[in-house]
Amino acid sequence: MPIQQSFRKKIFYYFIFVFIIFTVAILLFQLNREKQYKTAQLENTLENVAEITHNYIEHYQLLGNDNFRKADTLKSLIPKKNIRITVIDKKGAVLYDSFVDEFGAMGNHLQRPEIQKALYSESGSNIRHSETTKQDFYYYARNYNTYFVRTAMVYDIEAKNFLKANRFFIFFIIAIFLIIWLIINEVTKRLSLSITKLKDFAIKAGKNKPIDSNIDFPDNELGEIGAQIVKIYTKLQKAKDNIAQEKERLFNHMNILNEGISFFKPHREKMLANSHFIQFVSIISDTSTISAEHVFNIPEFKKVNDFLNENLSDKSEFQSNHLPQIEFTINKNERYFKVLCIIFADKSFEILITDITRPEKRRLLKQQLTSNIAHELKTPLASIKGYIETLMRTPDIDREKQHYFIERAYAQTERLNLLLNDISLLNNIEDAGELFEIKLVKIRKTVADAIENFSARLSEKNIKYKLNIGDDVVVNGNDSLLSSVFQNLIENSIKYAGAHIKIEISNYLEDKKFHYFSYSDTGVGIPEEHLSRIFERFYRIDAGRTREMGGTGLGLSIVKNAILLHKGKISVHNKTGGGIEFLFTLSKK
Repeated sequence: MPIQQSFRKKIFYYFIFVFIIFTVAILLFQLNREKQYKTAQLENTLENVAEITHNYIEHYQLLGNDNFRKADTLKSLIPKKNIRITVIDKKGAVLYDSFVDEFGAMGNHLQRPEIQKALYSESGSNIRHSETTKQDFYYYARNYNTYFVRTAMVYDIEAKNFLKANRFFIFFIIAIFLIIWLIINEVTKRLSLSITKLKDFAIKAGKNKPIDSNIDFPDNELGEIGAQIVKIYTKLQKAKDNIAQEKERLFNHMNILNEGISFFKPHREKMLANSHFIQFVSIISDTSTISAEHVFNIPEFKKVNDFLNENLSDKSEFQSNHLPQIEFTINKNERYFKVLCIIFADKSFEILITDITRPEKRRLLKQQLTSNIAHELKTPLASIKGYIETLMRTPDIDREKQHYFIERAYAQTERLNLLLNDISLLNNIEDAGELFEIKLVKIRKTVADAIENFSARLSEKNIKYKLNIGDDVVVNGNDSLLSSVFQNLIENSIKYAGAHIKIEISNYLEDKKFHYFSYSDTGVGIPEEHLSRIFERFYRIDAGRTREMGGTGLGLSIVKNAILLHKGKISVHNKTGGGIEFLFTLSKK
């Protein structure tokens, strides 16, 4: 109880302080009223003089300028010598002035402040300097319908002192105030200690500065409240820091994801979204957007809208172990996206978009590849089987024919071996490209070795070649794959371009990142309708002729994938003068 009584005393003194402030306000108000009262007394005196002047003018009918010369009699009627009388007509001309003999020469007075006030409100006053008499006056003007009577008192020290209020009581109040202030300052010092510490704490908290959780508050109600506030703040700060760390981890995780992910409130307002989500939404909608909410306006996401409309009604309730979700695939411009939408227990929801183009295309390609491989394997296997069955059924076949069938069966096994090797190489390029050793490769030597391997076949068909690659041309790549690129291109020319042709391999351009190469021959070329498909697996312009020549149908597919593995690009076109030309790039780094 003593603490509570002490607290009540302090509150009582606060009320006294407020009361003193209130008293001072009343005294200031009274001071202003006294000043207004004295001003009213002065104006009342000047108004009486104006009224006497008006009565004099009305009695003696002094409306002409000449007649106003007689108005000097008014000076004897006014007891105070420092009062000035001026009569002004409605146009502002001065008809009489008791302080100026040549009043007819005075300027127009219509725009004088006191005259303007009297013009609209019967009377007006103003303190200003007179340019005519070079004195300061307190002016008072009154409107009498056809003219103005302006009376003025010289605004000297006597007039100023008269208008001042008696200020002795002000000093008395200030002295009392200082005494009370000293008393209250001492009394409230202890009371303000808790408030000061709370204020310091609030300022530091507002500026996120370090705060000592062991602040020593006084032993009173405010101190106890302050200590509890600091404890609560410390707990909230720790929780805030933990949330900030979790939020940062979540942001970092979302940004390194390859999936597009966004979280929404129940009314479909975005809470969080990563850049992949915005990118995928733009790709699917064929429009550039920076709004995650745009996803709800895309026709391809109609299933999501229908799903949300069905499950986000007011009556819908979910258990945390059984959350509704929907999953489907979008095919857009040869790209495939898997969409997953999950609604949480609080009716917020998540949309996850995964780009499955590569695995989906790989799945379709492998499905097609499996079919093609099965088809390609049938021919050599059928041939081998046929030759072996013939040998088994006719054991007495002559030795020459027997040898012939064995050679044909062996040729088919070689073809089968080539096919399997090419399939294995192609799969390794696509699925395990990182396993190939990458190093600096001198392209001229690689190409020269490839040409040397085919020297006999080139001579047999009278095929000439020209190599325009400098010894200093170096790329960053795998020697075996690069050798396979040029070997497949040369072998294609030997098999299909015809005899008596010329092959030319050039390094025609380079920049900071790439070397640009050209491979061309002067052969028969490729029909235009087949050019766009020649890099496809097992694609043949003439299937029968290709099988007769022993090709696997994978050579150019290996070329393209090897180039892509080296961060390059490849294109093909028929030359104007005849023949084919491949243009491709290989990375320097």
